[in-house]
Amino acid sequence: MNLPNKITISRIILIPIFVILMLVPFSWGELMLGDYILPVNHLVGAILFILAASTDWVDGHYARKYNMVTNLGKFLDPLADKLLVSAALIVLIDLDLMYNQSWIAIVIISREFAVTGLRLVLAGTGEVVAADILGKIKMWAQIVAISALLLHNIPFVLISFPFANITLWIALVFTVWSGWDYFAKNKNVFINSK
Repeated sequence: MNLPNKITISRIILIPIFVILMLVPFSWGELMLGDYILPVNHLVGAILFILAASTDWVDGHYARKYNMVTNLGKFLDPLADKLLVSAALIVLIDLDLMYNQSWIAIVIISREFAVTGLRLVLAGTGEVVAADILGKIKMWAQIVAISALLLHNIPFVLISFPFANITLWIALVFTVWSGWDYFAKNKNVFINSK
């Protein structure tokens, strides 16, 4: 197994640690920012999420730069992303940090399952499809939105700017758009399967 694939697997391993940090009520104290409170375990969990998400860029860059792109990596990398994003969205719903918009999490997770299903069908035909630019933009839009939500919209809450909410909507748009594009580009799978 090459280094980029090991980095991808490390992203998967960080997911349960992130979930534990966010959901177990550790008494590490709280940070006060004006009238706003951020539990320290949420700050640590958010940093771990951002670190795990950043490995997506690291493994991809390293694989391309050193010509270490593999079919396993093409499969594992988007799977790791989907697992990380899905876990984070479920955590946000559990902590009631999605501004009563859990339906957005349902749309995002549903899209991820649908695209993963299509990837499996394509893999059955011997075709492994790497993420395209729209999928990468979608992923980073989701990471920014989730990070802002995990941080309770701090520091933007101090100036009453709904950054987390705005980025969540942007992530939703790119999620739907990239999903539609992915299925449109691979519609031949449905046409030829009778």
